[in-house]
Amino acid sequence: MAIFLLRRIGVMLLTAIALTFIVFVLTNLQPNLEKVAKFQGNVRMTDEEVTSWLGKNGYDRSMVARYGEWLGVVPGWTYTDDAGKVTGRCIDDDNADQAQTRCGVLQGEWGHSIVFKEDVRDIVFKRLGLTAKLMFWVMILMVPMALVLGVLAGMREGTRLDRSLSTISIATTATPEYVSGVILIAVFASSAVGLKWFKGTATSAMDDITFANFTLPVVTIALYGMGYIARMTRASMTEVMTTQYIRTARLKGVSFTNIVLKHALRNALIAPFTVIMLQIPWLLNGVVIVETLFNYKGFGWTLVQAAGNNDVELLLGCSVVAVIVVLVTQLISDVGYVFLNPRIRIS
Repeated sequence: MAIFLLRRIGVMLLTAIALTFIVFVLTNLQPNLEKVAKFQGNVRMTDEEVTSWLGKNGYDRSMVARYGEWLGVVPGWTYTDDAGKVTGRCIDDDNADQAQTRCGVLQGEWGHSIVFKEDVRDIVFKRLGLTAKLMFWVMILMVPMALVLGVLAGMREGTRLDRSLSTISIATTATPEYVSGVILIAVFASSAVGLKWFKGTATSAMDDITFANFTLPVVTIALYGMGYIARMTRASMTEVMTTQYIRTARLKGVSFTNIVLKHALRNALIAPFTVIMLQIPWLLNGVVIVETLFNYKGFGWTLVQAAGNNDVELLLGCSVVAVIVVLVTQLISDVGYVFLNPRIRIS
């Protein structure tokens, strides 16, 4: 197991470097840098002024060198003007003599947001905490409901119950969040219909989560993800119920309830476990629509703001978090799958 974990961690590091480099290149293309220069300088800057500004702020070197600076493995850039004043990536105000040589992601320096005027690391972790609350309640609601639907449908394959539950699962998965969210707002939060049970926005939930301001966004996300888990659970349960040892248990006179609970359920939940774990990175990036729709200023809302305002440093910070969450979740999923299924051996 130790060798397996070391190999997986090594692959994770290489994957993280490759993915973050791709994101770095895409966000630092020349048109984007021109927008950054005009946003921080002057909208009416000429091409020569833009080139001069980019050179003074460290954007005129190769993409690999700048990625190394951002990562913190190579020394940060410095610039000395005609008056002898030194500026640079790691230099704040007049601390050129005391400034450290490297100041990148590995040193905890994620840059500064040009939109929010705050440190990127502080923004990302604050918004990530808000999204984590949303994801937690979504999982609490989504996973048990999906497992119950899948198990019930798989137990009674081909029956009316199976067809009904499968139809519900397909319908929830086929309905995008922006459709179900609007419908839920119109029905349960709009004064025109009369069912003003919940609030149409979740902004107040950032400070104080209540049943009224947090139910609709949680239900919107849970409905969309529930159908996929339920269908996978049904397929796994159906396969298990047709195996030889289940038939043997039936022939021995074991009750149907004991067959399901003691023999079929654990083996049937092995495959859905992987699917459930993969919902975590999906939730992290899939909440973009829901957070924007309900004005809940979490990680997804921040990502939209960063992309819309060409906030390069904030986009890179969000990408680092997203990559880490996806890779760690996949590692936990693989390790958990081995423990759940003793038939799997690690070579």
